[in-house]
Amino acid sequence: MVKVKGFPGPLYPPDHGKGPSPDSDFVLALKRTLGRIGAWPWSPDGWDDSYSDRFAHGDGWNDQTHAGIEGIQKWAGNLDITGNLGEKTFNFLRSVKVPQGRTHAGEMAMDSVAINLTNEAFEDSTPNPPPTVQTLREQAHAKAVTQLGVKEAPAESNECLYTDWYGMLGPWCAMFCTWCYDQIGGSPSFDRNAARYAYCPYVVSDARNGRYGLSVTSNPKLGDLVVYAWGSSGAGSEEFDHIGFFEEWISGSDFNAIEGNTSTSNDSNGGEVMRRSRNVNSQGTVFVRVAEP
Repeated sequence: MVKVKGFPGPLYPPDHGKGPSPDSDFVLALKRTLGRIGAWPWSPDGWDDSYSDRFAHGDGWNDQTHAGIEGIQKWAGNLDITGNLGEKTFNFLRSVKVPQGRTHAGEMAMDSVAINLTNEAFEDSTPNPPPTVQTLREQAHAKAVTQLGVKEAPAESNECLYTDWYGMLGPWCAMFCTWCYDQIGGSPSFDRNAARYAYCPYVVSDARNGRYGLSVTSNPKLGDLVVYAWGSSGAGSEEFDHIGFFEEWISGSDFNAIEGNTSTSNDSNGGEVMRRSRNVNSQGTVFVRVAEP
């Protein structure tokens, strides 16, 4: 069979309970294919694109030049003779060759023009998939990824895009997270104008107390926040001083995160946006989820 992108869908004539099918390029492709094998009159000026009763049923098998779809179904010998165009009849036409004695004998009946018309009809009949709706946390994480490699300048100054934007000079890992949320349109939780958030302990405290749409989760997903207390077991009275976006579990207790103001030599004040590999048990670790609209 000739290759096509897909079956554009069934066709029904006006006299069928489901008909008439809309006019389409698919009908033109079928009329061209039947015209090449002599089962429908060849038209140098083209055909109309209507799946008419006459094209569906033909003028009877004795008039092979007007056999139509029903005549083709009789010819095949193993198809339902209805005049309706289904996928089985379509696939049969994809396998038919131009008979001997006709122009282009031996070629596939469905030529490149008919294939292109069929493909266009298939694309028109295939609905566009709905746009993917990302959660706030996914959008914020995606924004964070675009910032990988951004550094403060000069080094060890805390001067960077995120502190300039927040209007506060100091360790900026939380300001980086707030900036990411602001850039995607903001959230009820992270709001620079409400002084949220430039300080990691406030994030954990509000999450533990269910304030501003924050909550603690034990099952982090892409874009959830992860807050660290270095050298602590995470028993509840620890001092949290670093934050980032959870990305994915690597294996066991290991995971990746996107973090601002970090480096391999200084976890909490390293001056760069980086992807870091962490272990949930190596320090006090709290995963925080932001409420979705």
